[in-house]
Amino acid sequence: MEEVLKQKEKAILVAVQLPRSRRWEVENSLDELERLVITAGAEATKRVIQDRDAPHRRTFIGPGKSREIEEFSRSIGADLVAFDHELSPSQQRNLEEVISSKILDRTALILDIFAQRAHSSEGKLQVELAQYVYRLSRLRGRGIELSRLGGGIGTRGPGETKLEVDLRRIRARIRHLTKELSKLRQRRTLQRKKRKKSAVFSVSLVGYTNAGKSTLLNALTDAKVFVEDKLFATLDSTVRRLDFPSTDGLPQKKHAVVLSDTVGFIKDLPHELIAAFRSTLDEVREAQLLLHVVDAAHPQMEEQIKAVEKVLAEIGADNLPKILVFNKIDKIPKNEAAGLKGRLPEAVFISALNKEGLPELLAAIEKKIVPKLVQVRLKIPFDKGKVLERIYQGGRVLSSEHTPEGTLIVAELPAEDISRIKKLIKED
Repeated sequence: MEEVLKQKEKAILVAVQLPRSRRWEVENSLDELERLVITAGAEATKRVIQDRDAPHRRTFIGPGKSREIEEFSRSIGADLVAFDHELSPSQQRNLEEVISSKILDRTALILDIFAQRAHSSEGKLQVELAQYVYRLSRLRGRGIELSRLGGGIGTRGPGETKLEVDLRRIRARIRHLTKELSKLRQRRTLQRKKRKKSAVFSVSLVGYTNAGKSTLLNALTDAKVFVEDKLFATLDSTVRRLDFPSTDGLPQKKHAVVLSDTVGFIKDLPHELIAAFRSTLDEVREAQLLLHVVDAAHPQMEEQIKAVEKVLAEIGADNLPKILVFNKIDKIPKNEAAGLKGRLPEAVFISALNKEGLPELLAAIEKKIVPKLVQVRLKIPFDKGKVLERIYQGGRVLSSEHTPEGTLIVAELPAEDISRIKKLIKED
C-alpha cells in the first residue's frame, strides 16, 4: 500500500524584545515556541527578533519588519509565521494584509496543539469552546470569513470544513458547548462529593508541560497513560487509586487516596483554555494535596515554577498544601542535585522514569495524610460487614480480633468519618 507522506509546514518564529526583557529571556522563550511549532507538526526555519521600545499599535512589529518577513517568507516558501506574543485581532488582520503566510500568535498555536491532542469527549468539547471564544473576537470586521482557505496548523478543530460561519451561529455553538460542559462539571462535582463521603484523600499532580507528570502517574499507579517527549502529550484528566506499601509490619497499612493527572501548564497559558478547562482544573482546586512536579534538568526551571504558581493562583488553588517534587534528577550533575536538596530540604527528588525516590515521595504524601487520622477502638457486629469494609477502605487498620459479639477493630480513621461509622454500627 502506497503511503503519501505529508510535507511539514515551514514556520518563521517572531519575537519582540522590549526594554524590560533581556536577550536570553527572549531566546529561551523562542526555544519554547519552537517546541510548540514542532509539537504542532511543523519545522522552524528562521527566527526574527526585533528590538522595540513598545509593540507597534497596528502590526506589533512595524510595517518595515512586516514587509521584510513577507519577502523572506516568499523566498523560502514559509507556510506560517508564528509570533511569540498574543496579537490583537486588528494586529493580526493588518499583518495578514502584508504577509501572505498564515499568521499565528502563541495562543492560536497552543489551541491548535490542544485540538490535535484532545481524545476524550470532554477534552474535545473544552478545546472546541476555547477555539470558538478565541476566534469570535477575530471575526469582527471580517464579515463571515472565518479563516483563510487551506488546512494545516491553526485551522484544525471547529471551522476546518465549514469556513463561512456567521457570528450568530458561533455564539449559539458557544452557548451549547458551555451547557454541555456545565453538565459534565456537575457530574465531576458529584464524583468528588462521593469520594469525600467515602473519606478518600485527593492528591493532584500539577506542573509545567513535559515535566513528567504522566510518567510519575504511571510509576505510582501503573496507569498506563500515554507518555511522549513533547509539550502537552496528554490533555485528558486521569484519576487512579494510589496504594501505599506496608513498611511497619502491621496487618494493613492502606489509605484511600486517589491521584489525578491534569493538563500541563505553560507560560502565558491562554485564558480561553483556563475558562474552557474549568471542570478539569476543578480537580486541582478541590484536591487536598498538590504534587508540583518540576523538571529539575530544565534550564528555565525557576521560571517554570513561577508560571505554574501563577496559573494555580488564577484558578484559586495557590493556598492548597503542596509537595515540591523535582523530577528527572538523574539528568543533572550530583553537585547540582546536592545544592537543590540543601536549599529545599522539604522537597522530594525523584526520577519517575527510573522509579528512583518513589518510596520517599510516598512517605512524604503519607505524612500529609496521617495527621488527619484519629485512632479509634470499635466493635463491629458480624452482620455489619459493609461497615467493616468501609473502615478498611477509608482508614488504616492497626489490629483486628474476633470476639463472640463481633470483630474488635483498632483503626485510624478520618475524624469526619468516625461519627458516621459509629452511627452505622448502632443502626438496626
